Amino acid sequence: MERPSLGKLIAVHAVSPASQQRAAVVAGLSFLFFLAMMLAFYVRGQFGYFLLSTAFLIVFAFTMIGWWMQRRNVVEVFDRGVAFRKFTAAWEDLAAIERGPEGSITLSKRNNDTVTIPKTIHASDSLEAHIRRNLQ
Repeated sequence: MERPSLGKLIAVHAVSPASQQRAAVVAGLSFLFFLAMMLAFYVRGQFGYFLLSTAFLIVFAFTMIGWWMQRRNVVEVFDRGVAFRKFTAAWEDLAAIERGPEGSITLSKRNNDTVTIPKTIHASDSLEAHIRRNLQ
């Protein structure tokens, strides 16, 4: 994949495997608890089990939606710039890079465009180091 203005693709930083694993565990457990509460509702017939199963199904659904939305968080590093979602910047257009206290990285362009890269990006330390090396 090549963007005409940024050159050759060097690296791709996607969501870290640890974040994906956490989401998978939460989704799996919530689905198991949903099934268990539905079985308890079927056996015992008490409405509270149905409410619990509905709550676990909602947790499962929101976890799956969040997991799907996180797949868009990909930072692409090119030989002449960086891209994240709809934000693209050549190295000479970047004005500053800042590391937030929670671990996120904020990139600022000279025209005051900013983007915040979340801490869930894999190898964010090497990404930050690479951007700092190329920052002019």
